[in-house]
Amino acid sequence: MDRPLSVTALRCRTSDRTPGGSRGAEALALALDPEARLVGSFGEPRIANWDADLRDSHGCLLEAGGQVDDMLTAGHFPVLTSSDCSICMTTFQAVTRHEPDVRVLWLDAHGDYNTPDTTPSGFLGGMCLAASCGVWDAGFEPSIEPARVLMCGVRDLDAGERVLMDTTGAKNVRPSEVANRLRGHKVYVHLDLDVLDPDVLPSQFAVPGGMSDTGLRTLLTEVSRDCEVVGLEVTAFEYPEPANVELVESIVRTILP
Repeated sequence: MDRPLSVTALRCRTSDRTPGGSRGAEALALALDPEARLVGSFGEPRIANWDADLRDSHGCLLEAGGQVDDMLTAGHFPVLTSSDCSICMTTFQAVTRHEPDVRVLWLDAHGDYNTPDTTPSGFLGGMCLAASCGVWDAGFEPSIEPARVLMCGVRDLDAGERVLMDTTGAKNVRPSEVANRLRGHKVYVHLDLDVLDPDVLPSQFAVPGGMSDTGLRTLLTEVSRDCEVVGLEVTAFEYPEPANVELVESIVRTILP
């Protein structure tokens, strides 16, 4: 039997550099469930270095993992919406506590696999997956082995990220390969909406050559059919036009129970 859906929007500031991400997270959560839980207050966006954001947003990041843990403990299918990918440093911890053998499907234009030594931007959101995989110490316990992370749609990697991926075992594959590689596994999906082509959906860190909305729906449908999806987090939905809310809602519902 399908688990009941539980939707939460994390509105507090993680590593937000624009005001639109957290408001987009709220809009999407309410579109998915008018009774969605809204957590935290909108923070002031700013450009800050990773260490400042890690310090200032520590409580918000812990809240992200706590919300996913609560939803899983209740036996629900968790959907967490947030501004930035930095939430994965605690959400993946929560998921692996409940599902130790889970795989992560990382749908994103970026690898977010930098470290303090390799980052050209100092952006915490561009370093978070590497922290979750234990490649560097962000102050949170590493939560998932790189070999259990499957990236797709990633097309903007810094030179240091490429080296780290090659040496740690994280894989970036074509959409046509995803379902076969994950078939039969439990899967937690991280969906950064800049995986879509910017002609389909504008984004803060736009990268040409992304997926079409039809391509993403097809991919999610295949994953839902061939895997046991245990939860979903959605990031990087800049405060939207109504038509964009409908577009993203229709994509996300493809993978919901």
